[in-house]
Amino acid sequence: MGAWQLPDGIDELTGDQALAFESIRRELLDLYQSKGFGLVIPPMVEYVESLLLTSESLDLKTFKFLDSASGRLLGVHADITPQIARIDAKRSSKGIEKYCYINAILQTRADDFYASRSPIQAGAEMYGSDDISADIEVIELMLESLKLLSIESITLSIGSVGVFNAIIEQENLDNELSSKLRQIFQKRSVPDLNIFLESNNLINADKFSKLMNLEGDSSVLTDALSEFKDIPKAKNAIEDLIAIDEVLVKNRVNVIYDLAELQSYEYHTGVVFSAYSLDYSKALAQGGRYQGLGESFGKYKNSRSATGFSFDLKYLSQSI
Repeated sequence: MGAWQLPDGIDELTGDQALAFESIRRELLDLYQSKGFGLVIPPMVEYVESLLLTSESLDLKTFKFLDSASGRLLGVHADITPQIARIDAKRSSKGIEKYCYINAILQTRADDFYASRSPIQAGAEMYGSDDISADIEVIELMLESLKLLSIESITLSIGSVGVFNAIIEQENLDNELSSKLRQIFQKRSVPDLNIFLESNNLINADKFSKLMNLEGDSSVLTDALSEFKDIPKAKNAIEDLIAIDEVLVKNRVNVIYDLAELQSYEYHTGVVFSAYSLDYSKALAQGGRYQGLGESFGKYKNSRSATGFSFDLKYLSQSI
């Protein structure tokens, strides 16, 4: 193997590729700043506990090494969102804060979203608002970002982790069984769900079965509202999706709703969304709502609501 060869899953941009990337990076930053999102550049390396928080999937994707200076375990960032949570917690702000970033990240393994182990993650996060208008704002900004990248015929897939969480809250399941059920939904495996329900006595067995199949146009929201009207938190989550739908319909955005969608990091707690195009085989951008990440940061303890999105700019900039 030649010394010039890069490790598997590690790539670079040179020549016209690098110029195309830099051009669109500047346009995106201008767009984000025009919308009030301030640029942040988090460090590549932090103490590992600041990067992982409660996410098992991030733990698996994070390169870790021992710091000879402090004797503590460090990690290379595999996702920017936990770092934004730390930055916001440190500010101790009580108002709405908006952040944007375009940073290289590194992952130990490739996943279904990024094109390589060394993507350049671009995105925006909004802290301090639990109103659905914040989710609408970041969804619209995500769509504008993709339009700058000349990506057409976009379809949004929108769901809410809040529906699943509200139903499972009513069950007396230990962490292992709750995790197993979540994994079944992530795999979208109806046979595995049937086996799980037959093996465990669940109060809401029929509701989990119906949730697995709630996917389609906005009519599924009406069906879901009727089905889960007796579970307040699930009802609230569905009403949030209805509010989003009303705005997107006016803007003529093509949307499908998938209420069983759990393909997100464990820190997502509410609305989740992904953008697709017929010209690509996987999601182009994704995001969602999360809450409580700031609680991990000691004296800066803060449980502020947040919502945001991200995408791989290195990959998408080459399709322009």
